[in-house]
Amino acid sequence: MDGENRIILNVGGIRYETYKATLKKIPATRLSRLTEALANYDPILNEYFFDRHPGVFAQILNYYRTGKLHYPTNVCGPLFEEELEFWGLDSNQVEPCCWSTYSIHRDTQATLAILDKLDIDNDKPTKEEIARLFGYEDDFLSGNLTWWQRMKPQIWAIFDEPRSSKVATAAGVMSIFFIVVSVISFALKTHPDLRVMSLVQNSSEINWITGYANSLDSIYYELSEPHPAFFYVEVACNSWFTFELAIRSVVSPNIVRFLKSPVNIIDFLATLSFYIDMIIQFSLVQSLNKSNILEFMSIVRVLRLFKLTRHSRGLKVLIHTFKASAKELMLLVFFLVLGIVVFASLVYYAERLQANPHNDFKSIPEGLWWAIVTMTTVGYGDMAPKTYVGMVIGALCALAGVLTIALPVPVIVSNFSMFYSHTQARSKLPKRRRRVLPVEQPRPKRGEIAGGVICHRRVNAIKYHHQNDQAGGITNISTPKMSG
Repeated sequence: MDGENRIILNVGGIRYETYKATLKKIPATRLSRLTEALANYDPILNEYFFDRHPGVFAQILNYYRTGKLHYPTNVCGPLFEEELEFWGLDSNQVEPCCWSTYSIHRDTQATLAILDKLDIDNDKPTKEEIARLFGYEDDFLSGNLTWWQRMKPQIWAIFDEPRSSKVATAAGVMSIFFIVVSVISFALKTHPDLRVMSLVQNSSEINWITGYANSLDSIYYELSEPHPAFFYVEVACNSWFTFELAIRSVVSPNIVRFLKSPVNIIDFLATLSFYIDMIIQFSLVQSLNKSNILEFMSIVRVLRLFKLTRHSRGLKVLIHTFKASAKELMLLVFFLVLGIVVFASLVYYAERLQANPHNDFKSIPEGLWWAIVTMTTVGYGDMAPKTYVGMVIGALCALAGVLTIALPVPVIVSNFSMFYSHTQARSKLPKRRRRVLPVEQPRPKRGEIAGGVICHRRVNAIKYHHQNDQAGGITNISTPKMSG
């Protein structure tokens, strides 16, 4: 009979009926190995019960019927993967029409993994997690923490976790204040109105300055020095930076990781350049007239602005956006370099095809400057082709630059939008989630053998009564009453 070849599956309260031969189409899966000896088989209803997602199972059963696995858009990707793993199916068998939609969750999981490394969550770590971070887990569990072991994480949180407490917020605001003041002071002390004339030591120094400078402004700049007030501002700022750097290095959970951090390296070099500048200014080395070199080296102090990444989520997201878009950026640089070399060579020879007394392209290296300015749509106008062929090449160079730069930009913008949206979503999540207990397997009842062979008394009683009715010639079968 046809009914003997059919099987009923109850998945999440919804009954599905199909042929046994259909479930045999994909061997080595959970549905291909169904037998009545399984614990989830109900002999009364003649069905198998699975407490799984019924919506996903509809697509899984359709996969057995048609051989094509489609992704339901009303479920999350990880849930779909878990269901496929439970039924013993491979997630790589998803059809190409659904693959792009299905694989979005993998990109999302990769993004969330990166955000976990950013350490931008507002969740305050527990005391046990802090002890594990500082390597005090054994002492914490045994209750033998010393005074320094208790104070070290608190001091570290003040200087490295600006949102951990009000004191940490105040320390963060003060750090930002000194960074901004230091950068503004570094810029303003180069303004002519904020410089004062310095004492020239001898005539040889004057001759060196006048020979080096090529204008009155340059001579005035060389004969002047920043206003003394800037020195006291730098002393105040670098005193705070030195104090902050020393404290953070002492209370750091991992000194090796602390020293390898690019932001800490910049902070150390910027602070070191200030002290080197002070030593040279108050020593006889000043007579060597190398102040310009020292001022150029002190530009590393401007890089202190990267310390603001510890206080801004947006800057962290922006930096990791560039890291995630490294392939697109490398592709952009490659095509830019290729276009610059090609168009610089073309415009050099194009300008020589006709009589051109005002030729700006004396060599291909000079053409490289024109090509990069044109392709990046800056256009200073200091160099321009004069011949018709050169103008055509210049137009093609500008169009190629627009297309080359415009193509990777949407990918970078999309990555930033994805990172930032997930960051905002994570900040709005509840701090503590309700704990869900794991599902316990049903215990075997009386009359069941733990080895897997089931001796259900109700089933035996029904079969025994059915055999007696057949022996007595009774056709109207009634269900007997069962005793405990």
